[in-house]
Amino acid sequence: MKHLHYIILLALVVLSCKSPEARMPETVQSGSFLKESAERNKKLNEKEQLLIQDIIKNNPETNYIASESGFWYYYTVKVENDTIQPEFGDIIDFRYNIADIHGNEIYAEAQKTYVMDKQELFTGLREGLKLMKPKESVTFIFPSQKAYGYYGDDNKIGTNVPLICEVTLNTITQEND
Repeated sequence: MKHLHYIILLALVVLSCKSPEARMPETVQSGSFLKESAERNKKLNEKEQLLIQDIIKNNPETNYIASESGFWYYYTVKVENDTIQPEFGDIIDFRYNIADIHGNEIYAEAQKTYVMDKQELFTGLREGLKLMKPKESVTFIFPSQKAYGYYGDDNKIGTNVPLICEVTLNTITQEND
C-alpha cells in the first residue's frame, strides 16, 4: 500500500511538471468586421451626401459653401469688415439651434459660452465656429460623422443623424485680452 502512494505521488510530480501548451483560439478574426464596418460607413456617407445634395438642389437661391472639413454652410448674416475669427483658447458666446436633416427641431435656440478647443463640442460645430466672425449668422448642414456620429448625444440625437444647425456668433473674447 505504501508503494502505491509513492507511485501516485511520483506520477503527480511528473505530470505536473509538464510545461503549459499553447491553446488555439476559439474564434479566428479575419478582419471581416472592419471591412464590413467600413463598407457600412461608405454607404451611410453616400446616403447622407445624397440627402444634402437634394437640399442644396431644392434651394437654388441659397449660396451653399462646401467646407474643407466635409460639411456645408451658408450665411444668413455675413460680416465683411471684421477679420476676427475664433482661435484656440478664445472665449466665444453664441446662440444656436439644432434640427434633423428634414428640418424637425431637436433642440430649440440656446445660448452658450464656449472656450475654443478646450471644451467638448461636436466636431462639425467646433470647426464651423472657426469660420465665423462676430455678429454673423450661419446655417450649417453636418453629415452624421461631423455631428454626433454612431453614438448620438445620449439624449435626443440618435445614431447616425445628420444635423442642420443655425448659429449666431455674438462675441469673441480673445485669449490674450
